[in-house]
Amino acid sequence: MAQTPSLLTSKPDAKAIPIRIVDAEMLAEAPAEIQAWAKASRFNAQAGEFLRIQGENGVGEVLIGTGGEPLTPWSLADAVAGLDEGIYALEGASADECEIAGLGWCLAQYRFDRYRSYENAGPRTLVVPESTHIAAIERAVASICLVRDLVNTPAEDMGPADLQDTAEALVEEFGGTCETIVGEDLLDENFPAIHAVGRAAAEGREPRLIDMRWGEEGPKLTLVGKGVCFDTGGLDLKPASGMLIMKKDMGGAAHVLGLARLIMASGLKVQLRVLVPAVENAVSGNAYRPGDVIATRKGLSVEIGNTDAEGRVVLCDALALACEEKPDLLMDFATLTGAARVALGPDLPATYANDDALWGALENAAEEAQDPLWRMPLWAPYDAMLKSEIADMNNTADGPFGGSITAALYLQRFVEKSVPWVHFDVFSWMPSAKPGRPKGGEAQGLRACYDALKSFLKLDA
Repeated sequence: MAQTPSLLTSKPDAKAIPIRIVDAEMLAEAPAEIQAWAKASRFNAQAGEFLRIQGENGVGEVLIGTGGEPLTPWSLADAVAGLDEGIYALEGASADECEIAGLGWCLAQYRFDRYRSYENAGPRTLVVPESTHIAAIERAVASICLVRDLVNTPAEDMGPADLQDTAEALVEEFGGTCETIVGEDLLDENFPAIHAVGRAAAEGREPRLIDMRWGEEGPKLTLVGKGVCFDTGGLDLKPASGMLIMKKDMGGAAHVLGLARLIMASGLKVQLRVLVPAVENAVSGNAYRPGDVIATRKGLSVEIGNTDAEGRVVLCDALALACEEKPDLLMDFATLTGAARVALGPDLPATYANDDALWGALENAAEEAQDPLWRMPLWAPYDAMLKSEIADMNNTADGPFGGSITAALYLQRFVEKSVPWVHFDVFSWMPSAKPGRPKGGEAQGLRACYDALKSFLKLDA
């Protein structure tokens, strides 16, 4: 979806249809004719409800219920989906409230229509106070929509080379550099784990490490994203039902590219590095096998207990590379485990931080931005569950318990203790539609991470 400034404007428009936020108490104080219309329409001003009030020439006013709760980014989203093309004005709301609600206003108009032949509804533009930070909202919306678009795109059109194209397009738009190590060159450059997972893919879909840089001053910030463009499970093949949405297994890469876009568009003074190990976990005669022992960039050997636990295998080489520069902050995103979803469901990213101050910044940002995160423990005793009889470690735990934790502990072995690090085990997907969030690819924790990294790195912008 191409986001344009027309979705939000601070320019007054005499033709704009007023939107009023109401609760039950405010509705009870409304003029009698509005109360009668609300009663006839069974509008009770609950959250998610909206009511069009007829005027002389069509809709004269729109009431949106909150159920007495504070505004959220999604308070206007249900209404947006039901409104016709036109210009609307949010009446009686502060600039802060407009910034919260304006995000959902824009995101509710997102459509992934690359493969659809029908025409979308025209834009619904919202007039907000002049003091509203419209540009900041639009930057966040554009970054979230980038994540959604990347995840929604089928694997046929979103392979490792396509992720590379996306990174190169960002560099072309904002400046910087992008280098990529492809195929057998990964072995020459000492990225054996990335190569092992991706070597079975077809010609043109070879494994690669995408290395994007932007900015020449400020603290060093490195983002690492799992870019498994399709996950069959490898020789430990998934059932058909388990493969249905595996185009989303590059959701971690989508998140770091979206966050990078937000950072660059905002002009943050950081030395940004983005690392995406991009592979397809395919099946062929040269696929890596259960029981194989593979090398890693850090020098640790890994026995493969399950080829379907491939995400941590490709990430470990990228994390080791990232730590060689000793960044001031290291963040990784990955659609890593089903165990995280069992524990927290689809909406809450399991968050692992090795630094309490870093988690404090994330927790505060998540609450203020209404962009939830949930801290999980790097529980050291579980590290023993990764033991191997023939290698330094196994890529899967010995037993069925704590799968998200043991995956994070696996990654932690490749992160230097002195580097502040946070790992996000995200779902990157909405299994069913919610206001402003259609079924399909979704960015999770992106706004919270952006605010938190500014706070943790003490950035003014």
